[in-house]
Amino acid sequence: MKLSHFFRFAAFGVRTILLRRKDPILGTVIVTDKCNLHCRHCSVNNITAIVHPYAQIRREMQTLYDMGVRILFFCGGETFLWRYGERTLRDLVVEAKAMGFLIVNVVTNGTFPIDLPEADLILLSLDGDRKRHNMIRGDTYDTIMANIAAATADNICFYMAINQINKDSIEDVCRQARDTKNVRAVSFNFHTPYPDTRELALSRKDKAACCRTIVRMMKEGAPVFNLKSAFPYLIDNRFPTPCHQCVVIENGKVSTCGRCIEVPGLCDECGYFFVAEYTLLFKGDPRIIFEMLCTYLRFI
Repeated sequence: MKLSHFFRFAAFGVRTILLRRKDPILGTVIVTDKCNLHCRHCSVNNITAIVHPYAQIRREMQTLYDMGVRILFFCGGETFLWRYGERTLRDLVVEAKAMGFLIVNVVTNGTFPIDLPEADLILLSLDGDRKRHNMIRGDTYDTIMANIAAATADNICFYMAINQINKDSIEDVCRQARDTKNVRAVSFNFHTPYPDTRELALSRKDKAACCRTIVRMMKEGAPVFNLKSAFPYLIDNRFPTPCHQCVVIENGKVSTCGRCIEVPGLCDECGYFFVAEYTLLFKGDPRIIFEMLCTYLRFI
């Protein structure tokens, strides 16, 4: 992270904490919900299967920028499916940087070639060892690992949603992140149980065991892009929701925090680590502030 960017984010944090403001800093543009996979834990793919046009996405980027967002994510569906004429995802990332977004990240399932060195981070879904990952996402594990090996930059971060199928493969993913070329870190979430995927939800006991494993892997040198100070809040779901500093825009509609906010009761079962981390950060938790400084300076 550039030092100038660090100071801008620090100033935003100080204003938010001291003045109790709710201005957003992190925004996500959903470029399409079209996806080439039908993962067992996903409730938001291929609902419309529309690839949104460039002009619309450009307007949405501007909307987020005008709201004060400076950390931008492009997400799907499968993000690398986005194409409009000759424009590709790379053009969106380059344009976002030119607009003034300070950090631009992309979320992907990794089944397409990962040729995007312009992105700060590529969050790539890896949901366990080969067996468990393929149980969730179909026979994609080997394709993903081949695409990682052929990547053109070391800006990849594994992105694992922990559920009842893969909860025992956290160690495998941590070691894979540590030992795989072009992979910088691994970031975890707990499964957020949409009504059609409730059977994959973790119990409190499951969550506690998973957090103990993650902490142990951190001590063994795994590059985990999460804050262990937030784990007790995640285990008991006692962090504030929604996160007002995060917004999502999809087909012109802006939602606070994420798309799941409109599902009754789902915020109370939120499994997104970043929501806990950001809400606790902006409440001024000193442990979270210190740990986030160290973590973000290390991995971004």
